[in-house]
Amino acid sequence: MAGFTGRTSSLIKYNDRSLKDLTTTPAAAGSGDTGALVHIKTLTASSSATLSFVDSTDSVVLDNTYPIYKFEFINIHAANNDVAYTFQTSTDSGSSYGVTATTTIFIARNNEDDSAAVLSYQASDDEAQSTNFLRLSSGQGNANDESLSGELFLYNPSSTTFVKHFTARDSYYHESNIAFDWYTAGYFNTTSAIDGVQFKFNSGNTDAGKIKLYGIKDS
Repeated sequence: MAGFTGRTSSLIKYNDRSLKDLTTTPAAAGSGDTGALVHIKTLTASSSATLSFVDSTDSVVLDNTYPIYKFEFINIHAANNDVAYTFQTSTDSGSSYGVTATTTIFIARNNEDDSAAVLSYQASDDEAQSTNFLRLSSGQGNANDESLSGELFLYNPSSTTFVKHFTARDSYYHESNIAFDWYTAGYFNTTSAIDGVQFKFNSGNTDAGKIKLYGIKDS
C-alpha cells in the first residue's frame, strides 16, 4: 500500500474536485440546511383540531424569504374513520382561512388482493372558485396502523402580482384496505400575499403525526 501514500486525496473526488482542493463540504444529513432546502418549523399533532403555520408566529417564516415552501407530512393519523385531510390558506395572518381556489385531483389506487387497480380523475373531490378547505385525501382510515404521508409545495406565496400555485402528492391507507396515491394541484385566486396555511381533517382531530415546513432557496 506504500504506493498510495500522498496520492489518495487526488483520487477521491467530490463534484470533480479532489478532496485536497475542497474548502467546504456538503451539509450533513439532518443539519437543517441541506443545500437548497432549509428547515423552518415542525408541528406535531396530539389530538389537534388544526395545525397552522402563520408567518412571524412561533418562528414560522412564510414570506418573500423563499420563493417556494414545502410542507412534509409524516404519518398523519385521523381520530375518525372515513375522513379527508384538507388545507386552506390565509391572507390576514391566520385570522381566517378561506381563500378562493380552484383545484384538479387525480388518484391511483389498488387494494390488497390486487383486484381494484384504478387511475382516475376525481371530479367529485375538486373545487372550482371555492373557499372550502381543499382535499388532500378521501376515505382515510383511523386504525392504529393507518396514516397519510406526503408533501405539498406552495409557490411564491408573498407575491402581490400573481395567483398562488400549489401542488401536492400523498400516499395513505384507505379505510377499505386500499393503497392510495393522491395528487392535488391548483391555485389560490388572489394577488394578496398568503401568510398562513392550515391543515385539518374534515371531521375529527388529528391524533398523531408531524408536518415539517421547509423553505427552498432561490438558486
